[in-house]
Amino acid sequence: MQYLHFGVPTTQEKNWSGYIADLGVHVTDPSADIFGIEWLKFDADSPMHESIKTKSHTAFAVDDLDAALAGKTIILPPYSPAPGFRIAFIDYDGAIIELSETK
Repeated sequence: MQYLHFGVPTTQEKNWSGYIADLGVHVTDPSADIFGIEWLKFDADSPMHESIKTKSHTAFAVDDLDAALAGKTIILPPYSPAPGFRIAFIDYDGAIIELSETK
């Protein structure tokens, strides 16, 4: 696994780099942040799991998302926000972890 970013939910306005409509979330570009933070602002009706909307998460790149999810507590099943890119979120003993795969 390779560390990617640290995701932080917020209610403040930021310089949003994208909006994922079906997840109801605005996101910033972590590569544009000195500390690699991805800020997330969720719509009131966002279908995302409550822990993703309220807790910070750490994101890692994996070679095989399906293999990395085996035996884990999945709170957002594999989802493709862009072609060739899949993410999923797990609860790892109370910590929220995002796993992503790029093909």
